[in-house]
Amino acid sequence: MSVQDWVDKDFYKVLGVPKTASQDEIKKSYRKLARELHPDRNKDNKGAEERFKDVSEAYDVLSDPKKRAEYDETRDMFAGGRAGGAPFGFGGGTSGQGVPFDLSDLFGQAGGGAGGGAGGAGGIGDLFGTIFSSRAGRTPGTGPRRGPDVESEVTLGFREAVDGVTVPLRMTSAAACDACHGTGAKAGTVPRVCPSCEGTGQVSRSAGRFGIAEPCRECRGRGLVVDDPCPVCLGSGRGQKSTTMQVRVPAGVRDGQRIKLKGKGAPGERGGSAGDLYVTVHVTPDTVFGRSGDNLTLTVPVTFTEATLGAEIKVPTLHGPPVTLRLPPGTPNGRTMRVRGRGATRTDGTRGDLLVTIEVQVPQRVDSKAKEALEHFADAMSGEDVRADLMRQAAEAAR
Repeated sequence: MSVQDWVDKDFYKVLGVPKTASQDEIKKSYRKLARELHPDRNKDNKGAEERFKDVSEAYDVLSDPKKRAEYDETRDMFAGGRAGGAPFGFGGGTSGQGVPFDLSDLFGQAGGGAGGGAGGAGGIGDLFGTIFSSRAGRTPGTGPRRGPDVESEVTLGFREAVDGVTVPLRMTSAAACDACHGTGAKAGTVPRVCPSCEGTGQVSRSAGRFGIAEPCRECRGRGLVVDDPCPVCLGSGRGQKSTTMQVRVPAGVRDGQRIKLKGKGAPGERGGSAGDLYVTVHVTPDTVFGRSGDNLTLTVPVTFTEATLGAEIKVPTLHGPPVTLRLPPGTPNGRTMRVRGRGATRTDGTRGDLLVTIEVQVPQRVDSKAKEALEHFADAMSGEDVRADLMRQAAEAAR
């Protein structure tokens, strides 16, 4: 979300609370609006869907005390000010002396381009980054930097995914160069403090009434200058590191599910915290069982007489011995029956169900005795026309 979004959008108005609202009042209002506007309750209602997104966006900022404080200060600084009697916003206007100005220039590069966003050199993000980091008692160029997140994949068997398993995972990520220990300088030498930014990694330039901070071009924001670079990392101070870790995949994980392992990503710089590791799980299919959510599925063949007369049949389970399933007389082909507690493991430790679908088998070959019995059966059932309803519906539709 850009700084201009914070200035343009009144999150308090979106949630229907005053600026002095407590965190409990904000949470209560959000929950009420979220229930009213949830897409499940407003299908095909684009207006409600957009309002739901706006409410979620507002709550994401106002529910976090740190984000809320920065949001309030940003709006007070820009949206609440005055310039030549006009609102101090992000459009064009005039200065107190009647000289035209356009605050959108603050979002451009140092050279005056319009393509720089909040993260561009000399952009408004640098201004706020300087303000907030200075209040935290550190300079942006020399403070801790969080390590990047890392993506990985793992393939599991069907039963491993249902039961959970610990798997070794090899990960390659950026880390401090082993040769120079992250300094970027050749062994026996050390970097020197950048004379342009005096080690802060940033320099200031004037933008009218504002002083804008941007990354130092001489040291590229590091705060240090390497005169004799490390031949391994070429002065970057970073290298590649491969590690193998044991990752516990929880029971009941689904194919395509993405698992987040906090703090298991690439290490940070200058004492910063490590990033997160995201593992995408792929599950190979099973030859016997399938899966539908927390339930396991199974197709069981039965004979014509078992389906007609009823029977007790044994069906396999993924865990433990087979169970006995009672078929009522006249069980149709395709009926699904439920065996409770024999499905996949849920996050709370309970199990889903086993859904058994009946598949009536038609014999491919019959001997003379079986044929005679079937002919007697056909004579006995000759008075019943199983296609009567079909023919009636077709006739009615043709009228």
